[in-house]
Amino acid sequence: MRITGVRTAVVWGPRRLAFGGSYRTALGASAVSEHALVFVDTDAGLTGIGEASSVFLRRGRLLARDIDAAIAPAVVGEDPTRIRHLASRIDASIDGAEEAKAAVEMALWDITGKHLGVPVYALLGGKVRDRVPLSYSVPFGEPDQMAGFAAERVRAGHRTIKVKIGNGHARDIAAVAAVRAAIGPDVKLRVDANMALPTAKDAIRLVAAIERYDIELVEQPLAPRALSAMAEVRRGITPPLMADESIRTPADAMDVIRHGAADIANVYVSEAGGLLAASKIFTLCEAAGMPCMIGSMPEFGIGTAAQLHLGVAMTNLGPDCDTCGSLYHAEDLLVAPLRIEDGFAYPPEGPGLGVEIDMRVLERWQRAGPGGES
Repeated sequence: MRITGVRTAVVWGPRRLAFGGSYRTALGASAVSEHALVFVDTDAGLTGIGEASSVFLRRGRLLARDIDAAIAPAVVGEDPTRIRHLASRIDASIDGAEEAKAAVEMALWDITGKHLGVPVYALLGGKVRDRVPLSYSVPFGEPDQMAGFAAERVRAGHRTIKVKIGNGHARDIAAVAAVRAAIGPDVKLRVDANMALPTAKDAIRLVAAIERYDIELVEQPLAPRALSAMAEVRRGITPPLMADESIRTPADAMDVIRHGAADIANVYVSEAGGLLAASKIFTLCEAAGMPCMIGSMPEFGIGTAAQLHLGVAMTNLGPDCDTCGSLYHAEDLLVAPLRIEDGFAYPPEGPGLGVEIDMRVLERWQRAGPGGES
């Protein structure tokens, strides 16, 4: 079996509105997710699908260009089941662009699973759990709005709520207090600053003010490479510290481990460059005694499915994960939505990723453009 072609499609999927407007965090506001979808065709009649998702520098159009210009020539003509070999070729084809690399590699896993008649999680070593427990994020808003949003997600089954902070200390403290009052004492509550806090001292002061609300963990208060300062925060607070933007690749994970800059790692399939790299991060962290969770961009259903296959196959999964990106969108891209219920997400059981794109939705999202309206 050989790869005969690689096709891309840039789509703009509308987000669910929060508080009547766009979803806003310290990273900015967004009403639309601009991702690139990938189709890898073979001479055996099998087509693998993947998703390049990112909220950072490279968006869908640029990621699609990276795939078309650099990555596709590196894989066309090759055997798609030689995933580790092709991952090396993909990595050598372009510097950076991990999200683009992840999308093509995701499609290779999909092809291989379809060819062998097994789900991707079986290719990753098989299940160690049947489902992945979920966290859900609360964006910026007025404290009462954030509290109502959190309570709604708890009623939907989520048992872990993540409050976005970095909106000013007074507003952050009021928001955390309101959310804790709304969700009660039995639901886990974590906070995520998305790198918004300027110094270790500032982060320690804010965490000290919210610790009374039983904070499960604190996520990425500082800039990605401020690892010595992250280690200072870790020593200065009571809740565990989780690294997110500080960890993209396995090499990043090693840096965090060496600096003692986190208690927990947030791992992404897309940012890592694919399932192989993400699984390496899990292994490195497990050797260091550091549990991992899986974060979200948020992905559409294809990327979320890949996350779930990883999540059920990794032994070092710790805190509840963000693997429900499709819930952050107003519509589902898949013919059959992923099984997400009672605060848990389940991997598809069909061969490969086990998902099928609804082409009517894809075509509508292609027409939508950055404004999100077709």
